[in-house]
Amino acid sequence: MLTDIIDNNLSVIFCGINPGLKSASDGYHFSGRSNRFWKTLHLAGFTPYEIEPISDLSILQFSYGLTTAVARATARADELDNTEFASSIESFKNKMIFYKPQCIAFLGKAAYMAFTGKKKLSWGPQEEKFCGARIWILPNPSGLNRGFRLNDLVDHYSALQRSLT
Repeated sequence: MLTDIIDNNLSVIFCGINPGLKSASDGYHFSGRSNRFWKTLHLAGFTPYEIEPISDLSILQFSYGLTTAVARATARADELDNTEFASSIESFKNKMIFYKPQCIAFLGKAAYMAFTGKKKLSWGPQEEKFCGARIWILPNPSGLNRGFRLNDLVDHYSALQRSLT
């Protein structure tokens, strides 16, 4: 199990779909070798340096947090089924209402689609708020997501970063 890195009133809480097996085993967010989250975050201007997974707690000093939509670790996010999203939505909502982030950035479309019942989403900012927070949908940085090169990820994440200032 992976522990949330979260605090009150953060600028952004980045929400992964669920932990990868390596991250769950290591106890650090985005610790898989092929995961591009930390590199993308730095290159998009969120952090002045690339955070190492072992130092994932340091993300709080930049007013960002980390959580997952579903707690169960899997090798691939597509191993989750709709019942797992359905059983996690209430605790996720309660967490967001309690911590009051300004923005929730879902990494990939799957969790937000499952949580809202939407059939189609675009990348970037969403019109509606969720638990009082602005919503952004960003491409998943997993190395398994071959549809997005690093530069593509950085472009999408940079758009969110620019919207914060």
